[in-house]
Amino acid sequence: MKNRGVYTGLVLAGLLLVFGVWVLSFFDTTLSIKRVALDSEAAAKRVALPSGQALFNPPRPEDAPESIREEVMLGYKIMTETSKYAWQYVGNGKDSKLSCSSCHFEGGRSMDSISLVGVGATYPRYRDRNEYTVDLGIRIQGCFDRSMNGTPPPLDGQIIQSLLVYLQWISKDIPIYAELPWTLPESLGNPHKPDTANGATVYKDVCARCHGINGEGTDIAPPLWGNESYNDGAGMHRVRTLSTFAWRFMPKNAPSLTQEQALDVAAYIHEKPRPKFVPTHPDKIVRLIPLTEGK
Repeated sequence: MKNRGVYTGLVLAGLLLVFGVWVLSFFDTTLSIKRVALDSEAAAKRVALPSGQALFNPPRPEDAPESIREEVMLGYKIMTETSKYAWQYVGNGKDSKLSCSSCHFEGGRSMDSISLVGVGATYPRYRDRNEYTVDLGIRIQGCFDRSMNGTPPPLDGQIIQSLLVYLQWISKDIPIYAELPWTLPESLGNPHKPDTANGATVYKDVCARCHGINGEGTDIAPPLWGNESYNDGAGMHRVRTLSTFAWRFMPKNAPSLTQEQALDVAAYIHEKPRPKFVPTHPDKIVRLIPLTEGK
């Protein structure tokens, strides 16, 4: 009887061991299948994106193919150190506190600013200002003309061409004419009537520490008015644009303004003196050849 009990115990232990191994194998296989299914699903999503959908994943400038890397890196440096690499075309030259990165942080690669990721895939584009469809080169010229209070570099020169190569590179894998969810909206859509008196308070309490008491700019932030600022033809001279930018991104790295405060401070800055935009070339594109429908 004693031996029979020992044998029975051994048999039960063996059966439990086999059952345990089977259970572990079953769940491991099931989990593996689920993981494979999930991985395959994720891969499919990466490869087969819905039409027009864009993912924010800009490549690093230094990872550009060797054949274009020098131009990409120069374009990035022009973006981040504009007064050093394109000083001839910037208001106040080498002493300018304005830079492309004043509005486009990290060379336009940041979502925490007016990002330029994808612009290489969304131009040419019709623009009311030109009353015509323009390419990205003409659009960049306008930035120098207005936001930099300078003069437009030639389209066939190194400045524009290097910027174009750079912007095309950071737009890599963005579908042509995709909708870019990170694009700055036209306005806040807030019916609040801006109060410049409150805007002055907001500026003093929040903005002056970086942009200077008199809007003159500092080593860490650009001027917002005065002779060294952008001119009155720049996009930031529009209250709707500046307020949207301020609400979404200011103070830098820690945005905290309410929409009403952003509108108030934008209106306050808007009333300050700044250079007058003096056109260096016609904005409008002359239509010598009529555009006819259906032909």
